[in-house]
Amino acid sequence: MVAPSLGAQTTAPAAGTQTSAWPNKPVKILFGFPAASATDVIARAVGQKLSDKWGQPVVIENRPGAGGNLGSELAARAPADGYTIFFGTVANAISTTLYTKLNYDYLKDFTPITLVATTPLVLVANPTVPVKNVNELIAHAKAHPGELNFGSGGVGTSNHLAGEMFKAATGTNLVHVPYKGTPAAYNDMFGGQVALMWDNIVAVTNHVKNGKLKPLAVTSLQRATSLPDVPTMAESGLPGFEAVSWIGALVPAGTPQPVVDKIYTDLTAVLRMPDVREKLAASGAVVVGNTPEQFAAWNRTEIDKWSRAVKASGAKVD
Repeated sequence: MVAPSLGAQTTAPAAGTQTSAWPNKPVKILFGFPAASATDVIARAVGQKLSDKWGQPVVIENRPGAGGNLGSELAARAPADGYTIFFGTVANAISTTLYTKLNYDYLKDFTPITLVATTPLVLVANPTVPVKNVNELIAHAKAHPGELNFGSGGVGTSNHLAGEMFKAATGTNLVHVPYKGTPAAYNDMFGGQVALMWDNIVAVTNHVKNGKLKPLAVTSLQRATSLPDVPTMAESGLPGFEAVSWIGALVPAGTPQPVVDKIYTDLTAVLRMPDVREKLAASGAVVVGNTPEQFAAWNRTEIDKWSRAVKASGAKVD
């Protein structure tokens, strides 16, 4: 599913006069990932602009842990007054099925504001792997089942499940090697112990440009501006294959509608600013800024897609 972009937007919620007193104190953007993560980079870029608009500090609160679920739970339990904005990610769509028990409900405990941005994954290979593109990879994997492996940052992560989606779509037998975080996976990939990996374009671009890794395809439906010569999975013979990371803004359920509307109006205005779009594009992100209704539909579609990948992989976290 492709989220309609800001340029395609025709309507927007109207902010009511009840928001005139909001915000009258600092606003927090909270999420479950550390500083310097893709979520953090995007949150800081838009947070400063929102602070300028609102005349109040916008505080970035990193609460990593439990695959992003610690921050998600804290955001779900925050007062529904608009002073906590939650930046949800693809990890929330995955966690809905991956975890046997969560202390929050992503669909019920939050009100969607807008899908802020998407970032494609890139299928990369160690330069010694004897393939130049996805078609050659599929042929090689079928001729040598179980010979090639792929690394990930752990069981149930998006880069693990993207690999499982690829295996299901192509009928190939690739061996998954989970690590405790992608840095360890990269170390073994550079050393030749790992053949393949799917990872966020923000993380892989420098490794591709310095020749440490060989790009085979991006997992978005369109080519990435930061790696324009790398084909999509669809161009590589897998029509409809899409597995992107994403970041969206939400607030705790029950937040007054006029406040929701104001956050939507101001946040999407920030996302239309040329300098913000340029900064995010430089990191490999594609700015979206769709309506709350479109973001709600996106969430449902993503949960359905990733749930199929989780079930196919057999992954489960208690």
